Amino acid sequence: MRGKYILRQFRSSNLQVQRPRPLTITSSKPESKDPYIVKCTKAISTHMRNGRCDLAFRLFDAMPLRNTVSYNAMISGYLRNKKFTLAAHLFDKMPQRDLFSWNLMLTGFVRNCRLCEARHLFDSMPEKDVVSWNAMLSGYVRNGYIDEARVVFNNMPHKNSIAWNGMLAAYVQNGRLEDACHLFESKSDWELTSWNCLMGGYVRRNMLDDARQLFDQMPVKDVISWNTMISGYAEYGDLVQARKLFDESPVKDAFTWTAMLHVYVQNGMLDEARRVFDELPQKREMLYNAMITGYVRCNKMDLARELFEAMPCRSTCSWNIMISGFGQNGDIAQARNFFDMMPQHDSVSWAAIIVGYSQNRHYEEAMNMLVKMKRDGESLNRSTLCCALSTCADIAALELGKQVHGQVVKTGYENGCLVGNALVGMYCKCGSIDEAYNGFEGIQHKDIVSWNTMLAGYARHGFGRLALTLFESMITTGVKPDEITMVGVLSACSHTGLTNKGTEYFYSMHKDYGITPNSKHYTCMIDLLGRAGGLEEATNLIRNMPFEPETATWGALLGACRIYGNVELGEKAAEMVFNSEPRNLGMYVLLSNLYAASGRWIDVGKMRLKMREVGVQKIPGYSWIEVHDKIHTFTVGDCFHPEKGRIYAFLEELVLKMKHEGYISSTKLVLHDVEEEEKEHMLKLHSEKLAVAFGILTIPAGRPIRVMKNLRVCEDCHDAIKLISKIVGRLIILRDSHRFHHFSEGICNCGDYW
Repeated sequence: MRGKYILRQFRSSNLQVQRPRPLTITSSKPESKDPYIVKCTKAISTHMRNGRCDLAFRLFDAMPLRNTVSYNAMISGYLRNKKFTLAAHLFDKMPQRDLFSWNLMLTGFVRNCRLCEARHLFDSMPEKDVVSWNAMLSGYVRNGYIDEARVVFNNMPHKNSIAWNGMLAAYVQNGRLEDACHLFESKSDWELTSWNCLMGGYVRRNMLDDARQLFDQMPVKDVISWNTMISGYAEYGDLVQARKLFDESPVKDAFTWTAMLHVYVQNGMLDEARRVFDELPQKREMLYNAMITGYVRCNKMDLARELFEAMPCRSTCSWNIMISGFGQNGDIAQARNFFDMMPQHDSVSWAAIIVGYSQNRHYEEAMNMLVKMKRDGESLNRSTLCCALSTCADIAALELGKQVHGQVVKTGYENGCLVGNALVGMYCKCGSIDEAYNGFEGIQHKDIVSWNTMLAGYARHGFGRLALTLFESMITTGVKPDEITMVGVLSACSHTGLTNKGTEYFYSMHKDYGITPNSKHYTCMIDLLGRAGGLEEATNLIRNMPFEPETATWGALLGACRIYGNVELGEKAAEMVFNSEPRNLGMYVLLSNLYAASGRWIDVGKMRLKMREVGVQKIPGYSWIEVHDKIHTFTVGDCFHPEKGRIYAFLEELVLKMKHEGYISSTKLVLHDVEEEEKEHMLKLHSEKLAVAFGILTIPAGRPIRVMKNLRVCEDCHDAIKLISKIVGRLIILRDSHRFHHFSEGICNCGDYW
């Protein structure tokens, strides 16, 4: 049957196929001349080149005569098709091997990173040629065993240029430039490739003097030599030398021009970049894009657009640069105009317009574009998903965020750091800390951002002890904390009143983790001490800071003064801020609150007058809540919501029940000198109370009510929502501008320490 199979294989050939003979192995020389064996071997090689390994084996197996060449053809084919095990098995069965067979299998072991077996095979070879030695040398080099490679190199009876160049490249690529230099000096007739290799190694290590010395010694230079030195000088900031070599270069390719152009663009030297651009003999699309990118980075969109319109041919990349540029510079309408004019969109185009809308606070349009992108059939990439999750976090749209999470799961990105971290951040900012932790646990290889995001989430939600437990787990895991980590740790202590623990972390962070406290760490400490009533300690810490206090630091002290009614110290803190930032709205509001709480209405009036004089307007407070995938926004005394009548009636019922529970309005918080009854009415209509009432009416029982506010929640609303959570038996989560409050059964998880 095998003979018939072979006859069918060659029926169309003019070759006269011999009849099957008994299988015998003779020397390779006479067999290699046999036309039948030669034809079979060629057919085997053809099948292997086309990936038809099974067909090649059937032909090989049917051969009545096989020589070393046919075995080699099979082994070579198996290795080419990544069937190493079959190649090794056939090599072991070979009745006779030549040097080519040994080298073939040795190379197979090396390429499959089986160096121990490769070395064993190498040592057992009856004879070796330069190919054998180079194969072994290459194996050690590729796997980073440089010392072992050098031993092989030293023992080589004959070293060709491949061996010399390979050993030199191994030293350079592994950063062993001293060894590379010694090797280079031991030989005089190096090829140009090796000169460039060593020079490139010097450039990568910022050893420009050594690189330049080598460059000047080169007997021959090619365009790679010139480009290496030009880009080296440019990358490390020596633009004068870079330009000098650029002008001296006898030949310039696209890389030379591009390198010089990029250098000027990256250093903001757009006039010089434009001169290089204008000198270009041929302007490729890549160079147009580089120049346009430079204009975009420097907010020169008019020049960017002018050059864009002058392009003879625009790619999708060119359009994307312009869309991103308009978005980054606040002209989202023009960004959308360019997006709509594009002949074809890709995932980067969609990501650019979505990011543009999000950065310019057009959150609804950003999410609409995400929906359109999905409908358009464009795959959601990591960048787009991260932007969508960030947008959901900014507007606290939890239900929409969950839908994006579903898309993340479909794409399989949830286990990666980039999207996984964005997912954790979204759930933290949307008030779902448990789901945030589930996302954190799902990240396979957590980076420092993963830990910091989760830690900051616990801190902002008021779960300080959980934050510290997570921090200890982070240390145990072997992840080294950074400055952001310690801000989260100190913030967690501050929000939870863990004064002693926070102080301990602050004074040990440099010794334990090598982190020198910066202004943010000091601000956290001022806040920590001030909240605990240690105003004198906080003041002393400010005096002893190794640098000038920032606005946020004085603001933390002023906030503590408001809590404890220390008007004198509060005025000093506010004065320090006004000296450097006379238009700082937050400080005016804090000082006004302090005056109002102390009954100093004349000073409150002076604050308002001063605010008008410097042109500062108080930001109106508003709250919002997501119900059935729609955002409902409320302002104080809101009279525009379509269900205002129902909301107000329900709120009146709640107030009566709250008073029955002992609720008394904190009228001292009203910054107006009016009658108590009017103050009480004003407090009752605060935006967060309206949003909570609407949430209770519309969100099914058993589900948390999540309300967001752009300013800090007032003390009266805080007390009221505690009682409301007890009366209606609901979990109410309120996010203000500083932190989260979890209200349940008449208690807030902040412990009234906020």
